[in-house]
Amino acid sequence: MRRFFRKFRFLGLVMLGLSAVIVLLFYNALQPKKTLPVYQPADFNPELVDDSVRYVRKYHTIADFSLVNQNGDTITQEDYRDKIYIADFFFTTCPSICPIMTDNMVTIQEKIINDDEVLLLSHSVTPEIDSVAQLKKYALEKGVKDNKWNLVTGDKKQIYELARKSYLAVKTDGDGGPFDMIHTENFILVDKEKRIRGTYDGTDPKDMENLLNDLKILKASYRNF
Repeated sequence: MRRFFRKFRFLGLVMLGLSAVIVLLFYNALQPKKTLPVYQPADFNPELVDDSVRYVRKYHTIADFSLVNQNGDTITQEDYRDKIYIADFFFTTCPSICPIMTDNMVTIQEKIINDDEVLLLSHSVTPEIDSVAQLKKYALEKGVKDNKWNLVTGDKKQIYELARKSYLAVKTDGDGGPFDMIHTENFILVDKEKRIRGTYDGTDPKDMENLLNDLKILKASYRNF
């Protein structure tokens, strides 16, 4: 009799374990998949959005560009085709927020160093100072990996228009002229379709955690297609 009950107890434990696994599988299957919003200009604080795109509610993408990186190579959207990327705006002589932002971007670079799906893009907001040679010096000092991260310079008006009309990263108005200056801590997460999927404070460690978590969600969304 005891032997019978021992067998029955073992069978019961097995059935209980199987039931728990089945319940867990059903629970996971019924949970909605996490997704990131696709941000449009109308979703942002109006102070961050140029009047020309303020009321756009769909189909907003990052405009095409042609800039020069730390190696003197021309960088365009083609270099980011079918890539997720993280963009920001900085200048090499900045004494305040830029060193923190660059350090955080270096940390992100370390996280994605073997990830062929993700790249980085930093735009100089003082292109008249940040020559190719200056960007190269800065890149070497900070440990920038050329295959992962482009520091770009070029036409100031183009860069400032990208910041204001494409990345929606700047609160100030301006025309990209000699007395125009932008300064923003924002990191922008851009998907493979050139759409904004998140903005983050590049000086805030907690926001950097949020960015990396959102990056995982965005990468997973492409695998689920």
